[in-house]
Amino acid sequence: MSDVRVVFRKYGGALHWNHPAKVLGEDEHGVWAAAPRGTVARKGEGPPVVWKTTAIMLFPRDGWWTASFNSPPNRAEVYVDVTTVPEWRDDEVTMLDLDLDVIRMRDGRLILDDEDEFAEHQVLLGYPESMIARAEETARWLMGAVGERQGPFGGAHSRWLDRMGGATRVE
Repeated sequence: MSDVRVVFRKYGGALHWNHPAKVLGEDEHGVWAAAPRGTVARKGEGPPVVWKTTAIMLFPRDGWWTASFNSPPNRAEVYVDVTTVPEWRDDEVTMLDLDLDVIRMRDGRLILDDEDEFAEHQVLLGYPESMIARAEETARWLMGAVGERQGPFGGAHSRWLDRMGGATRVE
């Protein structure tokens, strides 16, 4: 496993969520990485946040999203950020966070989150029309795929969690 720095930025380049992770491997869905329980993350240069659960992350090769599959007791089972296509440079993967999030809760509820933030940032940050259209199209596709457990959202993360040696256990 190699170390990688996961760096989300906002349109215009401002630092957003960032944290270390371990690259686990690749498959037909993309590159998988783990941010184990205890990972220290920051929102921009804000105070450190210590994760209480493990997240298995998926970075697709050409998709406008980044997914996190969270171990219990995290209430969000699947959390997908609508982003630009993840880009790899040396020991860093980075993408622009486009606000919209598709979340599947453990109780089965499906949520499209931060539509208000997306609308605000279109004006405030000056998103190009093509980026707005792509983000909206991606969010619609994700609502279907995550909700219906299609492709990588149907349990593909399980084998990577197993490689972490029982990372779903709560202590």
